[in-house]
Amino acid sequence: MTPLDPIHIYEVSPRDGLQNEATIVSTDDKVQLISRLVAAGVQDIEVTSFVKPSWIPQLADAAEVVERLPKAPGVNYWGLVPNRVGLERAIDTGLQCVATFMSASETHNQKNVNRTWRESLKNLRTVIGDAKDGGLTVRAYISTVFGCPYEGEVSVARSTMLARELREAGADTIVLSDTIGTGNPRMVHRIVSAAVEAGVPLDSLALHMHDTRGTAVANVIAGLQAGVRAFDGAIAGVGGCPYAPGAAGNAATEDLVHVLEAMGHATGVDLGIASEAGAFLSNALGRDLPGRMHRVHMSQVAADEQTCSA
Repeated sequence: MTPLDPIHIYEVSPRDGLQNEATIVSTDDKVQLISRLVAAGVQDIEVTSFVKPSWIPQLADAAEVVERLPKAPGVNYWGLVPNRVGLERAIDTGLQCVATFMSASETHNQKNVNRTWRESLKNLRTVIGDAKDGGLTVRAYISTVFGCPYEGEVSVARSTMLARELREAGADTIVLSDTIGTGNPRMVHRIVSAAVEAGVPLDSLALHMHDTRGTAVANVIAGLQAGVRAFDGAIAGVGGCPYAPGAAGNAATEDLVHVLEAMGHATGVDLGIASEAGAFLSNALGRDLPGRMHRVHMSQVAADEQTCSA
């Protein structure tokens, strides 16, 4: 049997997963979570954001988190940067990988970064260019591609134009994001195809899906069928956006690992260890999290322990 393409999972739980949480997670627990993700075999982890601490207090300890990251050859640690100041802060910590962000919808972009999308695009051309000149690797998120909480449907033409422009500015990866979880498999096929037709190489695309309506895994599979091989995930399905009312968490990493491996695609991520990381994060936040496989795994572990002690 011909082996299927491996799938790359990019982990966002320490940043996107925590940014909308009211419970402030300690720096110790953040570092512990990241260490568990590394142990599970995750090779790309978005560990924090270099936005103003007053914007997102949960991530005010960005520099300390980076300073305490486990030494792990082959693992890339990423920081989200909103502008040139954020980029400089990330560089000062020694990070070699950064992610930028903007929205395809005007209103969400204004709510998120207080700029028009045209102003954001102009700013990011400079930020991405400076990052690449410094030898950094860059991901560029485009939010609200599949729908906006304020405007509803978003122009596919604008989303794909932004993808092309950000790629031409030097971004290594363009991340098409379903920020509020309104996407469906047909939309995924249509938008991925449109991005490729606009000149964005298929192997430079990634998808970031939220599970507000329970479609995140289905949309990832649609992306897989469309030729995408890189997907964002968040342990235990944690996540949300402060500027996207009603948005639920991200596609759960362990759920993606389960279904993709069952389909025959290698992910390089150990499902058991990833599930234990999900249980750890659930305990740190003091509440149940929406991902499924970490709960299945921990139930099985408890059942096995009970059998052994009988």
